[in-house]
Amino acid sequence: MTALVARRRTAMRAIVLDRALESLPVFRLSDSADDSAISFTPEGGGRWRVLPNPGDRLPGTFDQDVYVELLHRYQEEGMPDDGVITFTLHAFLRSMGRRVDGRTYEQLRSALARLERTTLESNGVYYAAPAGAPLDGSFTILTSVAIDRRRSADRDQLALFASLSAAEPGDARVTLSPVLRANIGAEYTASLSAPHYRALSSPVARRLYRLLAVAREEGNTTWHLPLERLAEQLPLTQRYPSHLQRVLQPAHDMLVEHGIVQGAVVRQQQRQWEVEYVLTDHHG
Repeated sequence: MTALVARRRTAMRAIVLDRALESLPVFRLSDSADDSAISFTPEGGGRWRVLPNPGDRLPGTFDQDVYVELLHRYQEEGMPDDGVITFTLHAFLRSMGRRVDGRTYEQLRSALARLERTTLESNGVYYAAPAGAPLDGSFTILTSVAIDRRRSADRDQLALFASLSAAEPGDARVTLSPVLRANIGAEYTASLSAPHYRALSSPVARRLYRLLAVAREEGNTTWHLPLERLAEQLPLTQRYPSHLQRVLQPAHDMLVEHGIVQGAVVRQQQRQWEVEYVLTDHHG
């Protein structure tokens, strides 16, 4: 019984993600003020767009971490058929390793709203595993978000107890998109190690880890691609090779340090710049 529990806990350290979504750009990784739609055209053709809700910005670095934690909780809750995940904001932030205060509560509420309202549009790009074909249509990561803020009377009572003074200001109930759930259910997935993901302090390293998990799942021991293509897939707003290398080098060092890759090299091949990753056997 003890061995079974240990194996189960080890399994829960893995975060299972939708492989089709992991290979596409969704979260902005730059502090640039440019909030226009993300547009990406894979080598095979078609078009992928990420469209912000009017009046809001694109999902960013904090939203990326919220998305990964949501998928982690979806798995921990046994992948419910209705896709509903429930949690307190306080516990969610603690699990993410974030400071719990008024600012991060507001960040989390905003991130959940963006994941519900940001439109992901696929024209023959997002691979829908159950159908076995690329999707023509649009969807959102979350289909519903409800946050029950505790009544003011309850909050007044909390102040009477020192141990509860920082208690949760609300309970969240969110529903994960059936599009993502279908791919996960069909085991068209890529997985991350929760401790490794959290150990990467750079948003760019975290995004690279997600892309490398797809490459590993597809049986690659090395992964190489044009530097310009990688910049579009992450996505990064920088375009000059020297600027891209300055952004990527700290993330590469971090991935090597944590054993996620054996090496990461940016080199010029004739007139084109390429990046090559040598993957490790690390699976979480």
